Amino acid sequence: MILLVFAAQAGWPAPEPNEPHYLGKAKHFWDPGWAPDDFFFASADSHRVFYVTIGWLSHYMPLATLAWCGRALTWFLLAWSWRRLSWAVVPSPGWAVLSGLIFLSLNVCCHWAGEWVIGGFEAKGLAYALVFAALAALIGERWNRSWLLLGAASALHVLVGGWSAVAVAWSWLTRRGESSPSRKMLLGIVGGALLAFFGLVPALALNWNVAPAVVVEANDIYVFERLKHHLVPQEFPPWLIARHLLLIIGWLVLARHAGGSPKVHRLGGVVLGALAIEFGGLAISLAADAYPAWSAGLLRLYWFRLSDVMLPVGVALAGVAATAGMARRRWTAVAGWIALCLTLAAYHRQEYAIVRHFHQTPRADKSGKVVNAADWRDACEWVAGHTPADATFLTPRLAQTFTWHAGRGQVASWKDIPQDAAAIVEWWRRINAIHGTRDPTWQGEWYDSLSLRSTKTLRRFGEKYKARYLVTESKPRLALPRLYENNSYAVYELTR
Repeated sequence: MILLVFAAQAGWPAPEPNEPHYLGKAKHFWDPGWAPDDFFFASADSHRVFYVTIGWLSHYMPLATLAWCGRALTWFLLAWSWRRLSWAVVPSPGWAVLSGLIFLSLNVCCHWAGEWVIGGFEAKGLAYALVFAALAALIGERWNRSWLLLGAASALHVLVGGWSAVAVAWSWLTRRGESSPSRKMLLGIVGGALLAFFGLVPALALNWNVAPAVVVEANDIYVFERLKHHLVPQEFPPWLIARHLLLIIGWLVLARHAGGSPKVHRLGGVVLGALAIEFGGLAISLAADAYPAWSAGLLRLYWFRLSDVMLPVGVALAGVAATAGMARRRWTAVAGWIALCLTLAAYHRQEYAIVRHFHQTPRADKSGKVVNAADWRDACEWVAGHTPADATFLTPRLAQTFTWHAGRGQVASWKDIPQDAAAIVEWWRRINAIHGTRDPTWQGEWYDSLSLRSTKTLRRFGEKYKARYLVTESKPRLALPRLYENNSYAVYELTR
């Protein structure tokens, strides 16, 4: 039943926004001849364990099939680990389904930095499944198992597993009198650290032998230009901040009502650890004006990611623990509370369970990313069938699925920002050169379409970046050899 709840949340058509990014990188890792000159695919691999363990499957199935198989595996592991976690707090039938529904709704509706758990297929979904299993082990005071699972999570996604390990360590340090002594956890800590090594080394290697000035510039681009909506609290919309604060208050109230449960206390220590990490990130962000380089170097570590997940975990499990405790005394009141929770969760679910049946466009190709999803896909499929496999293209800035549908390389895409400093700086130069207006009379920072650029400029970009072709909006028409067109898009050749 938990699996069905998760599938109802995330069962959108493939690809989801991050799937072309991660699965494309995984496929290219195993098959460098696929989109061989794509700038992002050629950059350093930060999630190497995920690419090694998953990418080989792309030899045997299309990317869309791989995405669905990976989603099914991820959702099953998340449902399995969530059931273990919920039963560790309230070991009674039925409560795990309710807590899973509440957690999912709160994670989607009450985040402030945009972190999600149940969604498309990528490394962090698998990592969170291991984190939930680690929390279940922690609540059962099986600390060695918890550290090993957190190490495995860090191997898959170093920030998800690493920050979770910090929060668990916070819980242990603040409750040392009730927790296992450190000497009994030595095996788990050492084993977890060795597992985490496989995720940490590729992350650290991103900027080895890179000039410090390049690293500083890359951090500034990453934090304050490209991903400030995830990394800089001052850029978060006020309504997101307000609902996040309300969720903190809700957790404090529920944790107090479930205060008699030592299991809720153990989990509460992890939630407090996540909030401590969040407040640490907030303090760093307040110093951004005075120390921008220092702040950017730290803020790129996603200080607000874990609280977006652990607060909903804490509210959901403290809520069901408090409700289960009341059920023995006042079942009528408890039934009303459960009905309210189910009503609110069902209201959230309707978007996914009902509305999606009338909107079958993948969210990666939603309005604002492409002009028309069907026309975009038709253009990409023409490219796949009529251009050389090693061709490189200039593409619309916000389009996210060109490599997914066409299997050809791009000069640069807004979505596909690399992770290593040197490539980030070059990516930003390419994006600004190709799509930036640099024109004080133009409304906005970016050209709405490459079809608004001059043919001379486009040919120059093609020569500079070794791009033979251009995909752009079909209107206005460019004075270039047009190879294909439909109502929304056209494919041009730049080299003749």
